[in-house]
Amino acid sequence: MRIDQPWQRFVSWLHLHFVDHGIIRLAYNNFYQVSPGVFRCSQPSPSQIKHYQQAYGIKTIINLRGQNDHMSFWLFEKEACEQLGIDFIDHRLLSRDLPSKDAIHATKALLESVQYPILFHCKSGADRAGLMAVLSRIFMDQTPVETAIEELDWYYGHFKFAKTGMIDFFFDAYLTYQSETEQPLPFLQWVDEVYDYEALSAQFHSNWWANLITDKLLRRE
Repeated sequence: MRIDQPWQRFVSWLHLHFVDHGIIRLAYNNFYQVSPGVFRCSQPSPSQIKHYQQAYGIKTIINLRGQNDHMSFWLFEKEACEQLGIDFIDHRLLSRDLPSKDAIHATKALLESVQYPILFHCKSGADRAGLMAVLSRIFMDQTPVETAIEELDWYYGHFKFAKTGMIDFFFDAYLTYQSETEQPLPFLQWVDEVYDYEALSAQFHSNWWANLITDKLLRRE
């Protein structure tokens, strides 16, 4: 897709609102404050980006959907950020997989390097935004994992019984280790020295009805 010409902008606008569900997000953007200077939401429209900058002083937007320079949502968001002087960063996370060690370290490094206040988002603001919010609270606020995982909740539209529950499963594995170990390692050290991606992936099982809701009804990414 392109937005260079008026007819291209119109076609991309239609795609953004009626294929990517932007028309729903205009009414409800799943916007919440995670901690001072840190906000989460679903895919924002250009007008919502402008509002968030004016209301909260947003200096950086982190797109957890990853770079998609052929998609309407990415093109309009990048353009809006450039016009408003907001740093726009693509940082892809997954909603139906356990986070890799590299992804966790890259997220920590990113959170430590960006200009605040920040806003991060995925498509719905429920799963990848939830994962980012948990890691932000752990790394930047030193929030205990058992408290930080409150960011993964049905209140934000997150379903832990679907494949998206792999995110919960990952943090639950650390909490189980923590409760069963006399002198447990800190979270990031556990990730580096104990966490076994392959073994933990094999243990996870989702419910078909929950997958039906997230994949077919809500059409989550």
